[in-house]
Amino acid sequence: MTAKWEKTGTNEGKLTFEVGTDMIKEGVDKAFQRTKKSLNVPGFRKGHVPRQIFNKLYGEEALYQDALNIVLPDAYSAAIKEAGIEPVDQPQVDVEKLEKGEPWVLSAIVTVKPEVKLGEYKGVKVIKQSTRVTSKEVDEEIEKKREQQAELVLKEGKPAEKGDTVTIDFDGSIDGVPFDGGKATNYDLELGSNSFIPGFEDQLIGHNTDDDVDVKVTFPEDYQAEELQGKEALFKVKIHEIKTKELPELDDEFAKDVDEDVDSLEELKAKTKDQIKERKIQAADEAKESEAIQAAVDNAEIKGIPEAMLREDVDRQVNQYLANMQQQGISPDMYFQLTGSSEDQLRQQLSEGAENRVKTTLVLEAIVEAEKIDPSDEELDAEYKSLAEQYNMEEKAVRSALTADMVKHDVAIKQAVDLIKDSAIEEPKSKAKKSAKK
Repeated sequence: MTAKWEKTGTNEGKLTFEVGTDMIKEGVDKAFQRTKKSLNVPGFRKGHVPRQIFNKLYGEEALYQDALNIVLPDAYSAAIKEAGIEPVDQPQVDVEKLEKGEPWVLSAIVTVKPEVKLGEYKGVKVIKQSTRVTSKEVDEEIEKKREQQAELVLKEGKPAEKGDTVTIDFDGSIDGVPFDGGKATNYDLELGSNSFIPGFEDQLIGHNTDDDVDVKVTFPEDYQAEELQGKEALFKVKIHEIKTKELPELDDEFAKDVDEDVDSLEELKAKTKDQIKERKIQAADEAKESEAIQAAVDNAEIKGIPEAMLREDVDRQVNQYLANMQQQGISPDMYFQLTGSSEDQLRQQLSEGAENRVKTTLVLEAIVEAEKIDPSDEELDAEYKSLAEQYNMEEKAVRSALTADMVKHDVAIKQAVDLIKDSAIEEPKSKAKKSAKK
């Protein structure tokens, strides 16, 4: 095969290639076998007309279009391999020459993967993240545990305060007309939770049990129900009960109730400090990785990102997002109904970071090539095993679903990420600010 690549734009070019006579013959033979099944020729049973008779009646050229469709995928694949290009979209194929007894000549307008000119990616400077744990942070975490252990007790003779839970009936209307979802009985609402329309909860503070309250609110402009957006509403509210949180005493017994592995409040505080420290170390590592990778991307030069790559990225993000929802028992239709949004809105939201995500992938792939990263068989086996555990699947099933090339690509990308992160130089925030001003 002879393939010729001519670049016509930043990420586009014309690929001209031949289809050899042997491949043409194979394609024409297959095309005939398919075509003859539906042929009705006088003197022959349906599907049994000889090739010679067909050629005499219709000419071999009648099979060329079908034959071309048969051989094109393999011919195109061989051509792009010979030309050394990486297409990122479906090509626009044209026939240049389709003559009997000679190689066919085809051309294709192809969008290719952009070239990446790497900048600095090893030893990039990042802000050193603090992992110090303060006594205030420990106290706040302990207080959260107290809140979780709190009991609701009936509040009598005192008005509702922020943090109290009120049991209410409410009946909402707009210009005197009730609306869907605006009515409920014996509804428990924590004041200050911000779970209702802005302003609703605040207007119940200071009121007592058995009070009737007129609550006036305005629905937000971005409210999920479009017909209610920006509308003023009146809610007739009846307060049945007020309950307040009763927090447990901060002592050793509380500590043992919270964590059976500790015997005292001091032990609980020490364990909590260790847990916060662990979270901070992990968060610092993730921040270092993210900042270092972004620096490598910013330092690289990429001229234009093909629209096809952006579309593919958004498609993948949308599918992954909805799949995650599905795992939680929420179907796509249910998700859009609950959020008052649409797939187009989700796509728009996820498209905002598409360009940077694609650039990041391109830079990491370029680093894999530059560093000649080539994961070993042992590393691939470990990845298959890890994926099997992650998705709770048999390793054999994972190997059937994911080719070795796919897994090798992912492992190589991870190793490129580790290279960037591990070589990054951490600087105090104050020093980083001074460097940025220069």
